[in-house]
Amino acid sequence: MITALTPALRARALNKTYGSGDATVHPLRELSIEFPAAKFTAVMGPSGSGKSTLLHVLAGLDTADDGEVILSSERGETTLSGLNEKQLTKVRRENIGFIFQAYNLVPAMTAEENILLPTNLGGNAVDKTFYAQVIDRLGLNDRLRHRPFELSGGQQQRVAVARALVSRPAVIFADEPTGNLDQSTGAEVLGLLRTAVDEFGQTVIMVTHDANAAAQADRTVLLADGRVAGTLENPTAAQLAAALIEAGS
Repeated sequence: MITALTPALRARALNKTYGSGDATVHPLRELSIEFPAAKFTAVMGPSGSGKSTLLHVLAGLDTADDGEVILSSERGETTLSGLNEKQLTKVRRENIGFIFQAYNLVPAMTAEENILLPTNLGGNAVDKTFYAQVIDRLGLNDRLRHRPFELSGGQQQRVAVARALVSRPAVIFADEPTGNLDQSTGAEVLGLLRTAVDEFGQTVIMVTHDANAAAQADRTVLLADGRVAGTLENPTAAQLAAALIEAGS
């Protein structure tokens, strides 16, 4: 049974290796971690610490060499490890939302078509009331007929956030979601992720190199050399910057 205390996502003893010989890289080393449901978790670490690899493995976009990833949702628990690509695709469509740094919108589609694309591909009905609530909260009512090239960077990222929200996934992953945005627009997007947690009860896991962005989360996980180096609860940007320096030393 899934309860309010059940972590939305658990990783156990993940290992991942790329290359061979002198070119061997170990982005994940016996990494175990849990992510609480309905919370905003940031993942930080020095370059090469394994944060992007971890995000991709947790989201089912990549597979670990060994170890387990267990996703909890209203449908129960699903162990991603060992699933084939068809099964992983189904899990991603039903349980996972993803916000990319580069937006990843389909140029020929309108904002509304992009928002509804994952739901339509999965053959699922859209909760019209929730959809309207998300669109209104994100300020997209007058942009739904526009195509991506007619939208600013911030508007495109809002469309990407809406796309991740409307299917009510168990977990929303955000990979450097403010990386291509100016400071003001980046703050707006972080506020939207905060809203997803506080108002919609979503679980958000965000990889970022920006201490100011991570300070908006409930907790921050620090990685170093493919392992968890520490976890900070409600840290300030200054605390995160100091911890990041220590993790990289």
